[in-house]
Amino acid sequence: MHSDIVIVGGGAGGLELAARLGRRLGEKQGRERVLLVDRDPFHIWKPTLHEVAAGTLDAHQEGLSYPVLARRNHFSFAIGELAGLDAGGRSIELAEIRNAEGELLVPRRTVSYTRLVLAIGSGSNAFGTPGIEHAYLLENVRDAQRFHTDWLNACARASFAGSRSLSIAIVGAGATGVELSAELLEAHAELLGSLSAGQRFRLDITLVEGGDRILGGLPEKISRQARLALERKQVKVRTGTRVTAIERGALVTPDSPVPADLIVWAAGIKAAEANAGFGLEVNRLNQFVVDDRLRTSADGVLALGDCAACPWEGGKTVPARAQAAHQQADYLARVLAALLREQEVAEPFVYRDFGSLVSLGDNKGVGNLMGGLAGRNFFVEGLVAKWMYMSLHLNHHRAILGTGKTAVLALARLLQQRVSGRLKLH
Repeated sequence: MHSDIVIVGGGAGGLELAARLGRRLGEKQGRERVLLVDRDPFHIWKPTLHEVAAGTLDAHQEGLSYPVLARRNHFSFAIGELAGLDAGGRSIELAEIRNAEGELLVPRRTVSYTRLVLAIGSGSNAFGTPGIEHAYLLENVRDAQRFHTDWLNACARASFAGSRSLSIAIVGAGATGVELSAELLEAHAELLGSLSAGQRFRLDITLVEGGDRILGGLPEKISRQARLALERKQVKVRTGTRVTAIERGALVTPDSPVPADLIVWAAGIKAAEANAGFGLEVNRLNQFVVDDRLRTSADGVLALGDCAACPWEGGKTVPARAQAAHQQADYLARVLAALLREQEVAEPFVYRDFGSLVSLGDNKGVGNLMGGLAGRNFFVEGLVAKWMYMSLHLNHHRAILGTGKTAVLALARLLQQRVSGRLKLH
C-alpha cells in the first residue's frame, strides 16, 4: 500500500489535516494521495472526554465515523496502530488487529509514503507515582467510558450505603481536572432528580494540585475565578499538595491521606514511550522535536499536535492545546498541497495564542481572549464564556463536516437532549 501523504493519528489536528487536504485535492486525487490511519473506527474531540466520563455527553452520539468522514472529505482511511517506522525506506508498519477473543482479523501491514505526518497525540504523565494503576486515566474514549460505567455503579452503591456519600479525588487541577469536577457535579445533580429522598447521596469531590494554584498555565484571574466557583459548589481544592503514592481507596500525601472511592489522574501530559523507538529525535516528554516548519529529524517526516515539540517564543514550545493542533493542521494543509504541486511554502509556522476557556458547568465558564482590539487581552466569564467554549467544539466539527452539516448536527443533539435528558445512565 502506498500514499503520497500518510497521516497517522485522527485526533483534532490529524483529522482536520486529512479533511483539508482531501477537499483541496478533490474526490479522485484526494482518495489516491491522502491516507489517514487511526487505531479506532470513530473520532471524538479529545477536550470532551471529561463529559463522556461524567455521562453528560454520549460518545455514541458524539462520535463520527472515520470511513464516513473519509468519503465526504475525499481521503482514504485505514484502521491500525503505528508499530514501526523506517524513515530511510519511507515506510511504516501497522500492528496486527485482533478481536476480543484474540483472533487475528488484520495482519501486520506495511504502508509506504512520500511524506509522513505524525499526529499521534499524548497521554498522561504519572511522574513515576507508585500505585497509578489504582487511578483512572482519561486518555481516550475507552478510558472515559470505563470510568463512566464505574461511576454509575458507585452512584448506585452510594444510594443504598449507610453513609449516603460518594467521594472522588481528582489529581491535577489543569483544564481537565477542573472541568471534570464541574461536570461530575452536574451529573450528580441530574441523577438526584431521578431518586427518591431515601436514596439521595452526597458527592464529595477533592481536587488535588501540586502547584500553588489551579489552572497554573492560565492567567491568575482565571485561576481565582475558577477556584471560587468550584468552592461555591463545595469542591475541596487542595493546592501545593504533592501526591506521593496512590493506594486503593486513598491518595497518599505528605500531610494527610485523601480517602476516595474513585480516583482520577489528570496531572500532566507525556507522549508515548514508543516514540523514542522510531529513530526520530525526541525530548524528555517523548515528543518529536520539530523545527519551525514542523519537520522532524528525518527527511519527509513531519509532526503536529501534542506529540510534537515545536519551538515558540522565549525558548518555549507550543503548548499542547487543541487550538495549536488546529493551526498546525491549517499550516500543513497549505504546505503539503503546495509540495504536491511541486511548489514551496516559504513562511514558517507561527503559533498565535487566542486565549483559553474553561467550562465550569451550569452555563458558566471563565476564560481570556488574547490579542483583541488594539492588542488588548479580554477576560470573559459566565454564559458568554460558556457559549464561546461550546463554539470551539462546533468550529472543530465545521472544519471536518462543513457549516451546514455542523448546524444540523448541533440542532439534532439539542433536540436529543430535550427528549432523553442530558445525562447518560447506561
